[in-house]
Amino acid sequence: MVKIGLQFKAELENITNLKPDGEDFRWYLRENSPLKGGRGHASLVIKCKLCSRENSIDILKDTIKPYTADDSGHLKTMVVFDCRGVEPIEFSPRVGFVAEGAESGTKFPEVELTEGEWCDYDEKASVPVGVSELEHKFITVK
Repeated sequence: MVKIGLQFKAELENITNLKPDGEDFRWYLRENSPLKGGRGHASLVIKCKLCSRENSIDILKDTIKPYTADDSGHLKTMVVFDCRGVEPIEFSPRVGFVAEGAESGTKFPEVELTEGEWCDYDEKASVPVGVSELEHKFITVK
């Protein structure tokens, strides 16, 4: 069992608490699957066509953390995966994120990062809001 953390970095403009929305949030990962296996329940199970072993990635739900205004511009581990025979190598942030206005607390329920950035307007605070300069990397967590 290897625990791999997804570190996320972005520039936040007038928003905070950027996070995946809900239990059924879809993590878009591309993985490298060597010929090793694991057993049990997992969020993703891949069966090797050559040796029939099962490889898996499980999302450790208690490790999911919001990316806050204080984190802006810095790498922060947003989630940790339990990886057995599969290694995530790329993350594609897409739909399903939520955020809130840093000053007003206005909820932004549909933050879409597919294009690598997102912008809107916070009516309560009368300021533009946005997410830009997205980066990520994977790290081994002990």
